Amino acid sequence: MRVTIERTSFLKALNHVQSVVERRNTIPILSNVLLKATGAHLRLTATDLDIEIVETVGADVAREGAATVPAHMLYDIVRKLPEGAQLELDQAGDGNRVSVIAGKSRFALQALPPEDFPDLASGDMTNTFSLSVDELKGLIEKTRFAISTEETRYYLNGIYLHEVKAGDLLRAVATDGHRLAQAQVSLPSGAKSMPGIIVPRKTVLDVVKLIEGEEGEVEIALSSSKIRFSVGQLVLTSKLIDGTFPDYERVIPRNNDKVLDVDTRAFSAAVDRVSTISNEKGRAVKLNIAPGRLTLTVNNPDSGSAEEEMPVDYSHDPIDIGFNARYLLDVAGQVKSDHITFHLADAGSPTIVRDPSDEQALYVLMPMRV
Repeated sequence: MRVTIERTSFLKALNHVQSVVERRNTIPILSNVLLKATGAHLRLTATDLDIEIVETVGADVAREGAATVPAHMLYDIVRKLPEGAQLELDQAGDGNRVSVIAGKSRFALQALPPEDFPDLASGDMTNTFSLSVDELKGLIEKTRFAISTEETRYYLNGIYLHEVKAGDLLRAVATDGHRLAQAQVSLPSGAKSMPGIIVPRKTVLDVVKLIEGEEGEVEIALSSSKIRFSVGQLVLTSKLIDGTFPDYERVIPRNNDKVLDVDTRAFSAAVDRVSTISNEKGRAVKLNIAPGRLTLTVNNPDSGSAEEEMPVDYSHDPIDIGFNARYLLDVAGQVKSDHITFHLADAGSPTIVRDPSDEQALYVLMPMRV
């Protein structure tokens, strides 16, 4: 293999693929990036056996071939080379070394056999459809904050993506047992009869990075065990969580008839201020809701107390209810409207939170004892 490539495009591709490579690996080949030169392109592949990222960039290929070299080391070398540099990648005759040459700089990297590199992308996909970058980003951003980090309940460690037949919708749901976030878009062509899948948290975070700054469409192909995202010259393939997502609809209340309407920014700022006093572990904030008035209270035996009152639109019986301040701020951070609405039943029941400007998003918060 002998290739000449421009530093900027090579660095961008390396930045994408090396992000999936673990710093410490018990399997040496997984520390490497697979470089494959064919035609007028160089294809880069990296994997951790759960996620595979492939990106193709244009290159001047003098000799076709393939090699694997340490991903992070190659990235650091290219990153430190001067802007606008032309790089030459030259694989030695025995295939055990790859030279990286740029101007007066020359590096020789140990190579491992490309045939030993695992292929995660193989296998049939049962459904293929497209979403706009904005639609995919919306589904992820409105739900990912509620993904559980509790490894024992592994089936909650991702976003549940599934078809809702009533309404022809593609819905994303995440929950950690204390809160739930739901977002949906119109069911795209090709997603009909798709299996319900759980996309792992790490995959979700990698997809967010990869579509940042991108425009247009993202092609999504999936089966019951894998999902593949394709945007431009970049392809991410991931294993799915092998588990059953709980029946989340059972925790969404249907008869919360007490509606509290409050200014989003003022509410967020007030919660943030009073929670300064709260216990780091529980972060409980008490909401005393009465007609026309909301009082936020925090009492912490170790540090003191805080109270703040604000005007609200509320005309029902008074309610005292407690929530985790972090959860309130996370949900409020998703609301684009000037106002946020809380649909309440009583102090011990789940509360629905909605963004009046976005009918496709719904949030559920479990109350705390305060």
